[in-house]
Amino acid sequence: MTSSDRDDEVDLLIDAWSRRLPEVDLTPLDVMSRLRRASHRLNRLRAAAFAGAGLSAWEFDVLAALRRAEEPHEMNPAQLIEATMIGSAAMTNRLEKLTARGLIERRPNELDRRSILVRLTPEGARRVDAAMTELVRREAEALRGLDRADQAALARILRSLVDPA
Repeated sequence: MTSSDRDDEVDLLIDAWSRRLPEVDLTPLDVMSRLRRASHRLNRLRAAAFAGAGLSAWEFDVLAALRRAEEPHEMNPAQLIEATMIGSAAMTNRLEKLTARGLIERRPNELDRRSILVRLTPEGARRVDAAMTELVRREAEALRGLDRADQAALARILRSLVDPA
């Protein structure tokens, strides 16, 4: 019997609920409960990868958005808010902390003196690159039981859940 043939926590959970609610089709629970557990595992994996580079998840998110921007890896706060999907007050707080750590720098926007631009520093780029490299290594390790075709199929299926048509 392989590990995929044995009952796992989700199977046991579904068995228990099917005894309590025999008239309910629990098929969605079979998928979504496993996604939830996979999400928790991914959060722990990401936190460990980022910690190795001296970053928290929120720091990585902001620095990664800047790193993906074209040279000179600069964005205005509104663009960062959109890229990271957080509120304005939270972004202001995050930018202050990242500036204090020397991972970003803020400067006046020469095209609009009322606003600022946020630029990734060389140290910020070094750390976010290290975190991304470690994240990809850890994610590849977590997916080692799936061949490339299975990974592609899973990505396609998950895409339909994340972005339903």
